[in-house]
Amino acid sequence: MSSAATTTFQIGGNLEVGRLGFGAMHLPTDPADARAAAIAVARRAVELGVTLIDTAHMYGWGANEELLAEALHPYPDDLLVATKVGISQVDGEWQQDASPAGLRAGVDAALRRLRLDRIELLQLHRIDPKIPVTDQVGTLGELVTEGKVGRIGLSEVTVAELTEARTVADIASVQNRYNLLDREHEPVLEACEAAGIAFLPWRPVAHGTSATTAEIAAVATEVDATATQVMLAWLLAHSPVMLPIPGTAKTAHLEENVAAAELELTEEQMTRLDKLHAGNP
Repeated sequence: MSSAATTTFQIGGNLEVGRLGFGAMHLPTDPADARAAAIAVARRAVELGVTLIDTAHMYGWGANEELLAEALHPYPDDLLVATKVGISQVDGEWQQDASPAGLRAGVDAALRRLRLDRIELLQLHRIDPKIPVTDQVGTLGELVTEGKVGRIGLSEVTVAELTEARTVADIASVQNRYNLLDREHEPVLEACEAAGIAFLPWRPVAHGTSATTAEIAAVATEVDATATQVMLAWLLAHSPVMLPIPGTAKTAHLEENVAAAELELTEEQMTRLDKLHAGNP
């Protein structure tokens, strides 16, 4: 049977989390009834054993971080809330800002919103093209030295950018778009595997063509699961450094996603699913 070799992963070599996390981006922060439901979903994730929750300043411009703090603070000892900085809002539009001042201000604001003394995993939301990669990562490295950040992650990076960043500081995670049907960043995943870096695929579940949807549905029927669960199980089995972070605002979907961690796929099923990528329906 083909399934996740282990159910946990040590981010940065020393921070253990469950391999199936939760992406908080879709949690609404208003109106009041929607916010209450979102808080319930976040709390249910922890009840179900989720120990990795992903958020970012950009998700509601801090409102998502504040929601998680309201729902979960004081945080369980085994819970990692990872956030991202490097994008700011100016005149209603977002722009990249990985300047030393921008990153430092972003971290200080995130610490306040999350009610933390230290962010154990801080990810750079995007590489800022205006600033050398080494300068951006260097600032984050200084924040690690100062004790405000535990580990550094990157998002939406190429292999070359990851390699350059690692000349300046240890990189604990990479968060790129990736799923069963969209494997554009397979080379980045391979680089992460070689270095033992956690790979957090955003958009881990995707809609496919009629042909791909039919094949996924067929596998789902065989294992008595949903198509979403099959796609998440495939990710976990595809790479030992894979830490999917599916997001939802509904408790039922959350429970469905978390259950995917227990799903096992046969080698034959994995082979069939492996063929379902762009250009090879």
